[in-house]
Formats: sequence, structure tokens, C-alpha cells
Amino acid sequence: MENYQKYLNPQTLASLEGIDLQARLVVEGYVAGMHPSPYHGFSVEFAEHREYVPGDDIRHVDWKVWSKTDKLYLKQYEEETNLLLYLLLDTSESMAYSSGENVSKLQYAQFIAAALAYMTLQQQDSVGLATFDEKVQRYLKPAGQPSHLKELFHLMDVTPARRKSDMGLVFHDLAERFKKRGVVAIFSDFFDDVPRIVAGLKHFRHRRHEVIVFHILDPAEVDFPFRQTTLFKGLEGLPDILTEPHALRKAYQDELSAYLADLRKNCRMVDIDYVPLRTDADLDIALSSYLASRATRVR
Repeated sequence: MENYQKYLNPQTLASLEGIDLQARLVVEGYVAGMHPSPYHGFSVEFAEHREYVPGDDIRHVDWKVWSKTDKLYLKQYEEETNLLLYLLLDTSESMAYSSGENVSKLQYAQFIAAALAYMTLQQQDSVGLATFDEKVQRYLKPAGQPSHLKELFHLMDVTPARRKSDMGLVFHDLAERFKKRGVVAIFSDFFDDVPRIVAGLKHFRHRRHEVIVFHILDPAEVDFPFRQTTLFKGLEGLPDILTEPHALRKAYQDELSAYLADLRKNCRMVDIDYVPLRTDADLDIALSSYLASRATRVR
């Protein structure tokens, strides 16, 4: 139970009470649940009529239509299906960064992923986890048993942050691996080439997955509070740099703002939820606020 306590904060779980993670777009599942499916069956939400053929169940005949047209038509419904959540966790070296008293970006990402996994299994849906850097390191296929949570947490425990990232390559790989449509939640600082990232994200959308981008940054990366001469340690193969922060602060923040705006714009263009998060933000408030706002946009 130690890793349960490590990844699941009771305050965060309490803030999520009564909130469901629902598919905002049409997804594909394989057991009865609460999410709209591209397939038609006889279930909950009315979709359309089709003409009766011998052998059909007469319980689904629309007798009102028959009384007006003298023809037999069956009511068809949207089949309700199980949500399939794919968690993608960036474990490249830059995710190990933390400033001050803040947790690392990887730890923050793990906490969010753990909470979403717990929610998903509690609502009897299925969740899987892939960890990646320059390639997919480990992939735990989706399952819906409560015991699956222990396997997810173990995978987080044994996957340290190291190596450089190649998100374009990873996303293309996983888009081909995920055969059933679902919700793809990505947790990363997205320090990579934006066109390659976007190309990978578009591959998920081309495969008809819904995508949520959780963009996780340390406050020092956003605010750039450094004042004294500082040695910045290079990560993911980049060299160390000794510099005067005040001399490059404005240029750095301008570059960061342009990069964030570019990534946000590209996500919105292909109907991807873009969720910026700082590691100094209260996780329970940040996550519950996003899920509550998302629930109002479910269609």
C-alpha cells in the first residue's frame, strides 16, 4: 500500500468526488458504460430509425410511427460503451527538474496520472500507461480491474527520468499501437520540436482518439527568477551554460511565450484540450477545475 499513499493524496481524491471522466468526443469501447460509441445497438440514447426485417426483436418497434405510416420501424440507439484511457508519461531527463520546495515535474505528472487512473477504475472503465523518452520504454495495456492500479503505480516506480525525448517518434509509434479509440492523456513539459510534437498529436486525432495535453512546467521555468551569475545545467544532451540571467531574461520569456502560444494554438486547431499546469499549483484544485469545466463541454 506504500505506493498508493505515495501517488494518491486523500485531499485530491476528495476534490474529485462526484466528478466523472467522460469522453468529450465519440470513442470506442467494448463493455457497457457511460460513453457514446460510434456503434449502434439497443441501449440508452435514441439515434435513428431503421426498417423492420423478419427476426428483429419487436420490443424495439416504434408503434407511434406504425400508427401513422402503417410500416414497421425499429428504434436504434447509441450504444453506451466503456471509456478507454491511455496515460502517456514523459520520463525524459528534463522531467526530473524541480526548483525550491516544489516537487519535480515527473512527480507532479505522476500524481495527476494516478488520480485519473484511480477515477477511471472507480467508474469501472479501463486505463493503460505508457512511459517514454526518446522511445516508448514500457507499455501497460488498458485493463479495468481495481488491482490494475497497483501495476500502474509499480511501473511509475521503476521508470526514472533520463535520456532525451523524441515525442514525434513516440506519438507516431503509440498512435499505431492503440487499436481501440479512446482518450489519450499526455503528461510532459513538451520540451521538443513543436512541429514534430504537433505531427504526432495529429496522428492520434487521425486515428480518432481524443487527446488531452497536460503541459507541466516548474515555476522557475516560467518566471525565470534568477538574479546572480548562474550555471545552468544542460539536460538531454545540451551543454551547461554560465551566464548573467538579467541579460537574457526578457529574450528567454519572449521565446517561452511564443513557444507556449504556438503549442496551444496547434492543439486547439485539431480539437485537443490544452491544460497548462505549474508544479507549485494545488493539484486538487487544478485537476478538479479542469474536469469540471470539461464536463460542461461533453458532447
